[in-house]
Amino acid sequence: MASVVTAERATELRGFRSVQRLAYECAEAVAARLRPGVTEREAARMQREWLRARGVRDWFHLPFAWFGDRTAFRGFRIPLQFFPTNRRLAEGMPFILDMAPVHRGFTADVGYSGCLGPNPLHDKLLADLREHRELLLREVRERRSLREIYEDVDRLMVRQGYENRHRAYPFGVIAHKIDRVRDRRWSPRVLGFGTQALKGLASDALHGHREGWSPLWSPYGFSDHPPRSGLWAVEPHLGFRGTGAKFEEILVVTDSRDPAESAFWLDDDLPHVRRWAEGA
Repeated sequence: MASVVTAERATELRGFRSVQRLAYECAEAVAARLRPGVTEREAARMQREWLRARGVRDWFHLPFAWFGDRTAFRGFRIPLQFFPTNRRLAEGMPFILDMAPVHRGFTADVGYSGCLGPNPLHDKLLADLREHRELLLREVRERRSLREIYEDVDRLMVRQGYENRHRAYPFGVIAHKIDRVRDRRWSPRVLGFGTQALKGLASDALHGHREGWSPLWSPYGFSDHPPRSGLWAVEPHLGFRGTGAKFEEILVVTDSRDPAESAFWLDDDLPHVRRWAEGA
């Protein structure tokens, strides 16, 4: 990636920004329709249908929905536990909507945290995520290793009194690289993940292994390297007992020597960022 944003790259970033905004629009639209008694499976289907009606035919992964203590991944031990269940939403219950659509060859992976009615604990988790967004950007610009940044996120969570719940994801990842995929009307899926996007991630993993970097941002040794240029879907996930909250959005990393251009969030006009601004 060039040290300056070329016209071609700017056009590409607009494509990623467009699909990320589409995904967040879906999250807000579905969140507004949630009522007591709706199941996780119904909420996931609502996301699929909303996005398909707007032209989405491929996915990095199909939509997820987690309600209640499942927002904190309570008791999750195997990957199948991440998939939507018949858990029903109730008043005061937190929820997370997570989707990764591919549209016109551009990929997004977003996470939206909400609550059905007032919940002061959930409000506090959402507010405290702001510091994590600031830490992540600052330390990526400092070119600290991904593993070190992960450990600093862990330490911040401990100071705030929370548990790290992204550690429950496969390989404990807080982020993964994303890229463009071939624009198709449909592609096969494996366990809810689009094969095109998985092939791209596998290709990155192969090249990274040869060159000493990984497309997975984890607490393990294979992430002990400086941030790699590209687009990263980043998702710090806080948990306190049976309540969890996170955001997920795209962080752009370049090879620029200018700190402001070396890393930046793709879009600051997102629901959680607006929420923080309104509460400031």
